[in-house]
Amino acid sequence: MLRLLSFLALTLPLASVTAQAQQYPDHPVRVIVGYAAGGGPDIQARTVAQQLSLNLGQQFFVENRTGANGTIATRSVVQSKPDGYTLLFSSNGIAPTPYIYKNLGYDIFTDLTPVATIGILDGLFMLVDAKSPYKTLQEFIDHAKKGRALYGSPGVGNGLHLAAESFSKKAGIKMQHIPYKGASEVMTGMLSGSVEVMFVTPPSVMGLIKDGRVRALAFTGSKPFPAFPNVPLMKDMLPGFEPIGSWGMFFAPAKTPPEIIEKLNVAVRAALQAPAVAPIMQRDGYMPDNRNVAETTAYFHQEVKLMGDAVKAAGIEPN
Repeated sequence: MLRLLSFLALTLPLASVTAQAQQYPDHPVRVIVGYAAGGGPDIQARTVAQQLSLNLGQQFFVENRTGANGTIATRSVVQSKPDGYTLLFSSNGIAPTPYIYKNLGYDIFTDLTPVATIGILDGLFMLVDAKSPYKTLQEFIDHAKKGRALYGSPGVGNGLHLAAESFSKKAGIKMQHIPYKGASEVMTGMLSGSVEVMFVTPPSVMGLIKDGRVRALAFTGSKPFPAFPNVPLMKDMLPGFEPIGSWGMFFAPAKTPPEIIEKLNVAVRAALQAPAVAPIMQRDGYMPDNRNVAETTAYFHQEVKLMGDAVKAAGIEPN
């Protein structure tokens, strides 16, 4: 009898978790995004979430919690119940945060579980307002060497901030950083003249470039951006400049049942193949990604280390 009771004590929780995973999701799922509505991460999250809603039969709804380079959103997810009903969607802006903030209140390795990537973006645009007098990258560099140049980003240590710092070091110039809460706020600041230049992921600005409201001085990728092949590559104008890109990734709180993580990984990968999703991701420059959970986790750890190296190279001190 004791053996039977011991066996049941071990197997019943496992059976319960398996049943929970099979039924998942049986009510709506929150997807927390730490960046402003209308920015690249928000667009990606909403595109995939809509397809997940169709495929899994429950609403995946996006909730924006901006500020502190996405750490406010991340903290809210870390503190959520690990049942798969609160997820985080983040750009690679999450990767440098352990090197930027002394007191995050969480550990991105032990308090979060990587679920799936939505793709890898080959590069970023360096933009100025269309009314700017700088029509080429060299003209902007010449200007910055003569006087103060202002640039904006969605926060200290964000991937877009690090891209600007990498550029300024390679170009031999100094620029003053103005941090904002999100990329859309940076754009507003640039169009109003508060900052002169910004680095940004392509998805949220393609319409502005086509409409002639902003001008792309350069693309930081390894090859021309498909929709705007005439935008010069920064590496061609600044030899030795390392291409800088981005990515998007879903996370769940640590201790979320592995069966649910696996189910979400498979669901995200399937969503990325849908006719309503794949063309959008490819149009926006994202290389299709099909990593399983283990591969996603390994990639995330690799990216955190690379971002840590970039933070140190930029001379950014933790605060």
